[in-house]
Amino acid sequence: MMTGRQARAPLQFLPDEARSLPPPKLTDPRLAYIGFLGYCSSLIDNAIRRRPVLSAGLHRQFLYITSFVFVGYYLLKRQDYMYAVRDHDMFSYIKSHPEDFPEKDKKTYREVFEEFHPVR
Repeated sequence: MMTGRQARAPLQFLPDEARSLPPPKLTDPRLAYIGFLGYCSSLIDNAIRRRPVLSAGLHRQFLYITSFVFVGYYLLKRQDYMYAVRDHDMFSYIKSHPEDFPEKDKKTYREVFEEFHPVR
């Protein structure tokens, strides 16, 4: 039986282990994209309710943007955590099975590239 990480706890969005990871940056382009999706959803909401699309409910548009960015921030934290768990499992497997992953010979650029002779 395999030893290592325990199974995931059910109905737990972000485990306590995720606190050791660095938080996503607020300048992350994925957060800007999620905020833009919030803005677009507010425009669609105005169009569905037959309000002026761009000018009606600016406070609602800001609410959509901030709520989407807030939720997106935690989704990005979860995504980073899931990638970290996957990387941890993959590297621990590589470390425990060295016969399947032999070290390759390190070559210099001189060995890789051909001799260069300029033609004039």
